Amino acid sequence: MVVCMLPPDSTLPDSSQALLTDLYELTMLQAYQELGFDRQAVFSLFVRKLPQERNFLVSCGLDDVLGYLEGLRFSDQDISYLDSLNLFKDSFLDWLKHFRFQGDVFAVPEGTPVFANEPILEVKAPLPQAQLLESFIMNQVHFQTMAASKAARVVHAAGDRAVVDFGLRRIHGSDAGLKAARAFFAAGASGTSNVLAGKRFGIPVNGTMAHSYVQAFEDESEAFRSFASLYPGTILLIDTYDSFRAVDRIIELARRYGPDFSISGVRIDSSDLAELAGKVRSKLDSAGFTQIKIFASGSLDEYVVDRIVKQKAPVDGFGVGTKMGVSEDAPYLDMVYKLTAYGQKDKIKISPGKETLPGQKQVYRFKQNGLYTSDLISGFEESHAGEPLLHQVMQGGKRLAGRRDSLEQIRERALRGMEALPEDIRRLDQASPAFPVHISQDLAARQARLLQKLRA
Repeated sequence: MVVCMLPPDSTLPDSSQALLTDLYELTMLQAYQELGFDRQAVFSLFVRKLPQERNFLVSCGLDDVLGYLEGLRFSDQDISYLDSLNLFKDSFLDWLKHFRFQGDVFAVPEGTPVFANEPILEVKAPLPQAQLLESFIMNQVHFQTMAASKAARVVHAAGDRAVVDFGLRRIHGSDAGLKAARAFFAAGASGTSNVLAGKRFGIPVNGTMAHSYVQAFEDESEAFRSFASLYPGTILLIDTYDSFRAVDRIIELARRYGPDFSISGVRIDSSDLAELAGKVRSKLDSAGFTQIKIFASGSLDEYVVDRIVKQKAPVDGFGVGTKMGVSEDAPYLDMVYKLTAYGQKDKIKISPGKETLPGQKQVYRFKQNGLYTSDLISGFEESHAGEPLLHQVMQGGKRLAGRRDSLEQIRERALRGMEALPEDIRRLDQASPAFPVHISQDLAARQARLLQKLRA
């Protein structure tokens, strides 16, 4: 095992991270500049193929992308570092020093369910400007969409029970921990244990206690009493030693101290959670404490939550950590950012299994009886009867007024969107058939003409 400690300034604001890119983006930019390749280009961000474990994705991360684009600058220190690599000419470094993104962005609003090959975001800008954005845009939208999509499944499995994000400690880094908390809440989680995420995004913060608190006392009852005294209405962790003895102690404390011993619930974190919850509920109810709720945590994901719910276990809420935090069953998406037009000419890639659709595009969504029925990917200039999903959110490098949604608006959109998905698409196992996504006749014809030309 190798332990890596990052320097204190390793979590710079996104708008300061001009060098958070792959080297080949910069070497291509210099080549573009040398050759005069600066005509208008369109790049499309999409997922080629959904993971087998996903029937849909929940788009997330746009707000970070737009903030980055508005503030994208190369500092003097950035330029000095690039100069030290002995790869770049002075003229190119001077161009970078004055770089400002001046393009347009069209995107699906955060919280919208999306499917394979559908553009989540498209950039329309001079080729060098659009190219430079690839690494950062993919980094942000990929991770946050992956996280939101995982959380959406957990929330769906939990039904009307609360889901709280407990994932910070094992999520891969502080930036990911913050942005995952936002993505989880956007997808329907009710809160987070991450205090900084609570401050930054206005997410409700929740927490109980750790086993170490109980262990620090000689007597478990005294640990419970002292914590409840300091935090009336708290939730107590009961499985440090023996869960049933812990419940007996809570009942005894509640009877002895009355209103001076006030708790709202207990948390179980091990064993067969459904069985344990049933026995704990029985003990509490028999003693007359029906108001005390049961909260479960410990290696949870949507599959475990689903089993607990289907067993009708008396669990009122779930704390879901690592497996949601790292999207254990689908830890990456086949997301790409591809050139689809340059100089008013369509461009495609024809590699087997990696074919792309040409030009700027639009996605139309069709609905019947309150449920989504199909999507249609078309050319941007086409008009169809469904709801258009891509909206212009940035013009000339500036975010358009009214195009910044609050996190609550994103969350509401995600919850409404998931409710409108057909039941077989919302379920946890693989849907067959998949949600129908069609390509318009005009767009398919444009692609076919290009394929014929490139293969000639």
